[in-house]
Amino acid sequence: MITEILEPLVCERFRNDPYYRERHLRVINALPSRSVLGLHIPDIKKIARSISKNGCKVVKSNGEHHICANNTEIIRDFETEETNSLCYEETIIWGYLINSEKTTLEKRFRMLEAYIPILDNWAVCDSFCSNIKWIRKSDKEAVWEFLNRWFNSNREFEVRFAIVTAMSHYIDEEWLERVFHSIERLNFSKIESEYRTSSKKPEKAQEGSVQGKEPYYVRMGVAWLLATALAKFPEQTREFVHTTRLPEDIIRLYIRKARESFRTREVMAI
Repeated sequence: MITEILEPLVCERFRNDPYYRERHLRVINALPSRSVLGLHIPDIKKIARSISKNGCKVVKSNGEHHICANNTEIIRDFETEETNSLCYEETIIWGYLINSEKTTLEKRFRMLEAYIPILDNWAVCDSFCSNIKWIRKSDKEAVWEFLNRWFNSNREFEVRFAIVTAMSHYIDEEWLERVFHSIERLNFSKIESEYRTSSKKPEKAQEGSVQGKEPYYVRMGVAWLLATALAKFPEQTREFVHTTRLPEDIIRLYIRKARESFRTREVMAI
């Protein structure tokens, strides 16, 4: 939809160095159906800021093209585009535009209802969640009610959206118990994933596989949340881990995350 704007900023090493390209694609691990141009996150952010401020030309998958004057118009075009036609970088920019939009919480929720279902990759999901700033000035109770809808989803990255947003904005004394309760009641067997478990490293990038139990990115999200909670509330987190009914493999992932983090490598995880 905006690839004409993106393509000039594609990393030269991504274009010309097969080894670099392969490593980049393996880290992102986008699904086979999602094209990746090869831009770096700083360049993606720069483009998002520019088109949010100045508008841009959009070219729809049906050939229609026109100029969008502002952020709101571009978001509307994303909402009506065939989502499978969007590249990885465009899905990130869509999220950045929602985060930068100056609007009411109700209208932002409507934008998110169109955006969250297209999430299909950990990097897109986490880039969006880590760039949320509007929650600070919002009704956190209302946002939490909105998150509950996605905690109850049966789709992998809708659930991960709720987990990472809760980890980023709700790990405090007031909300910690509710956050723990939300991950405790996740039914992992009912969460559907488009990624499949592989017992060995994929031969090439974008095979749609992971080396872990499905839904891998939800399990890793919960482990990451617990490791973050350990850094801020070690006693409460250890108490939760001792009594939780979370699967054992998630607890092992959490311990690994805690040992890898500079914030918790010296903190007892259990």
